[in-house]
Amino acid sequence: MSDDRKRAGSGAMVVPTPSDDRKHSPSDDRKHSSASSASAKKVIIKSADMKEDLQREAVDIAIAAFDKHNVEKDVAEAIKKEFDRKHGPTWHCIVGKNFGSYVTHETNHFVYFYLDTKANLLFLNRSSSSAIRSSVHFCGVGTSLWK
Repeated sequence: MSDDRKRAGSGAMVVPTPSDDRKHSPSDDRKHSSASSASAKKVIIKSADMKEDLQREAVDIAIAAFDKHNVEKDVAEAIKKEFDRKHGPTWHCIVGKNFGSYVTHETNHFVYFYLDTKANLLFLNRSSSSAIRSSVHFCGVGTSLWK
């Protein structure tokens, strides 16, 4: 797995928001904030075991969910339902400012990122699947949605 696809803690990766059309390169800053759009969000990928195009999709969906909803539970629900619709069940999403989690996820289906001050944890876990899984622990108390 490349360093860009799996990073943790202070090794955050930058994912440009939809309003930012420049390409990501390893020399980019670790934090991103665009003055070109009032709705631009600072995006920091804290840890990922997910292809970059799917990470960008997760960020785009999260931005849209935050634009539409004010309650963290509703944001988590919107992200989870959209990923279930587009990529099949069963995705799990946790959104908030402080939370701790210890999750088991399908390989290549996990991302933990910040949009401004809100942490977003999105992962796939099909309990009946025989796919290889990894266990991950993050600290950070928020809202979880397990439907």
